[in-house]
Amino acid sequence: MLQANDLGAELYKTWTAAQKRNEIAKLVEGYRGGLPVGILCNISEVIAGSRKNARKHLHAMLTLEERQGAVEKETGGMQTIIRGFLL
Repeated sequence: MLQANDLGAELYKTWTAAQKRNEIAKLVEGYRGGLPVGILCNISEVIAGSRKNARKHLHAMLTLEERQGAVEKETGGMQTIIRGFLL
């Protein structure tokens, strides 16, 4: 299983807030194009540095309808995790 460090966490710590926001915006566009929501949330958390910061970015970049739809598509434990990010 990949660890957070495997995803470039140390590199992202050196990025400015604008660089992080821009990279998360690319992930959001990827999600709109078919990227699984679990990957969107996981990588956003690594880039942002915390779930709280990732949540702020995702709330700003996705509409309420997009966020609700993403949560409704998931089931079980994954739905709980995604809900924590998006609602």
